[in-house]
Amino acid sequence: MPLKIFILAILVLLFSCDSEKKANSDENLDPNVHKVVVNEVKQAKVYTYLNVSENDHEYWMAIAKKEVEEGDVYYYTQSLEMKDFESKELDKTFDAIYFVDKISDKPIKLSPRMMGNNPHSKVQTNLKNDVSVNPAADGITIAELFSNKDQYSGELIKIKGQVIKYNSEIMGKNWVQIQDGTNFDNNFELTITTRDQVKRGDIVTFEGKITLNKDFGAGYAYDVVMEEGKMLEKSIQN
Repeated sequence: MPLKIFILAILVLLFSCDSEKKANSDENLDPNVHKVVVNEVKQAKVYTYLNVSENDHEYWMAIAKKEVEEGDVYYYTQSLEMKDFESKELDKTFDAIYFVDKISDKPIKLSPRMMGNNPHSKVQTNLKNDVSVNPAADGITIAELFSNKDQYSGELIKIKGQVIKYNSEIMGKNWVQIQDGTNFDNNFELTITTRDQVKRGDIVTFEGKITLNKDFGAGYAYDVVMEEGKMLEKSIQN
C-alpha cells in the first residue's frame, strides 16, 4: 500500500473513532435526562423495582416489568414521585419512589424537538392512534370535552374510548389513557384515574368528574383529567 494512502486511512480511522466517542459522550445528553446505574433489582408482577444511583444520589424507581441486571445503565427524562408508597407484593413501603414511564439503555441525545423542553411542563400525550369509537349514550367525545373544558369543569360526564395505556397500583389508583378518534386543538387523549382494571386495547365507557389544571408533581400535570372514574362498560378487543 502506498504510504500516502496508508496515512490517509489511519487519519480517517482516528477521526471516525473520535467522532463516535464524542457522539456517545454524556456531553451530548439532553439536559433534562437522568442517567442511573442499577444497584439492586426486585421483580413483581406488574413492575420492576430498581434501586439506582444517579451521581451521588441513591433512590428507588419503578418501571414496567423488564429484565434488568445489577450494573445496567439507563436513561430517562420524566418520572412521577410517590411518597410512602406501599408495594403489597414486596411487602415493603418506600419512603419515596419514582415511577418512570419510559427508560432507555441508550443515551437520550439533544434534538431540535427536545431543545427548550421543560421537565415541569405539561405531560405530553402519546401519538394519535388509528382509533374510531362511537360516543356512549348520553356521553361526550374527547373533542367535545376539550373544546368546552371550562363548561365541564367539576361536572360528572360519561365518555367512551379505547385504552391506549394502562398503569396500575400508583397512589392506590389505576391510570387509564383513552382515545376515541376525535381531536380538538391536538388534544385527542384523556387520562382517567380509577379503581377499575382494564387492558390496552379494551373499549371502555367511564363516568367521572372532570378536573382542570391538575398537577400531580414531578412535572406530571394535566390540563384536563377525569378523577375517580367508574367503568360502566368494557368490551375486550382480540
